[in-house]
Amino acid sequence: MGETPESPLTAIDMIEQRKIIHIDMDAFYAAVEQRDHPELSGRPVIVGGDPSSRGVVATCSYEARRFGVHSAMPSARAYRLCPQAVFVRPRFEAYRAVSAQIRTLFLEYTDLVEPLSLDEAFLDVTNNKKQMQFATRIAREILQEIQKRTRLTASAGVSYNKFLAKIASDVHKPAGLTVVTPDQAETFIAELPVRRFHGVGRVTEQRLLARGIETGAELRCCSLEELERLFGKSGKYFYGIARGIDNRPVTPNRVRKSIGKEDTLAEDCADKGQIMTIFGSLAERVSALVKARQTSGLTLTLKVKYSDFQTVTRSHTQVEQIEDADIMLALAEQLLNKTEAGGRPVRLLGLTVSNLTTDIPVEISPQLELPFR
Repeated sequence: MGETPESPLTAIDMIEQRKIIHIDMDAFYAAVEQRDHPELSGRPVIVGGDPSSRGVVATCSYEARRFGVHSAMPSARAYRLCPQAVFVRPRFEAYRAVSAQIRTLFLEYTDLVEPLSLDEAFLDVTNNKKQMQFATRIAREILQEIQKRTRLTASAGVSYNKFLAKIASDVHKPAGLTVVTPDQAETFIAELPVRRFHGVGRVTEQRLLARGIETGAELRCCSLEELERLFGKSGKYFYGIARGIDNRPVTPNRVRKSIGKEDTLAEDCADKGQIMTIFGSLAERVSALVKARQTSGLTLTLKVKYSDFQTVTRSHTQVEQIEDADIMLALAEQLLNKTEAGGRPVRLLGLTVSNLTTDIPVEISPQLELPFR
């Protein structure tokens, strides 16, 4: 889409006219490392676990991405793809400090700021503090200020709802600005692969592809009844966004009630030993997030999705705090024995810590989609 001429965003939204900006920092963790360590500038940098362990990539610089490295990839595989890369352990204190600096900037324009993680946020600038008429101009000014204050780059998407603004921010990375106006929305959505739709994971994508639904245009052809039959309550959401409808407000100060991770397996697995190895990986990742947020929980929930898509959960609550990976793994083994995993093949495994000892605002939490060990 690219930038459009300066024009205010008029709404086709059924509830209200809104101007939404989604700001997404570019390769955030890796960019902070390159900024703070000039010797890493221009080099492939991978932030995450040690390649000699069971670690995974949290994020990587654009130099590393050219070799096919991406987030959530096993660090050992990332090393094989890019042996010249520099592997760096995450420094959440540094990332939180930069995130707070950027949030202060956002609040100069609007109080309606909804952080999604350390490196991205929605802003509703319909009624902004600087009385600026054009959302595009606000986004451009914010990107310039981010670079000036932090020496880092970000990308922005501007539209009339959250769904479109988020997708738009990813179109011209890094340091890009993309606007999707109401008159462009139908064409923009029609050309999107279904995997780009927020809420469409690998399993949902496969179910859509199996029915010949590959793009937004094909998703739009589905009736509400058909989508609800396929996806339950989520069907109404998919029906709306295929038509450019997303009335979710920008909500400041959301609080997370749980911290978890799950993995969809490349192949169904009925080997209990292998399943426990995967839970070991999940425990390490969840523990890292719990400690990074300086909290702990009292409840651990194990999730198993069998190959026929039946999903079961098993939970354990105790008076002692749950934060260490070893404790999580021991509890996970007990809970796994209360399922049919091993006897029945599974396709997805998950671990979640809840009943947190403190409520954790989203703005100080690490990236939820970028695990590491």
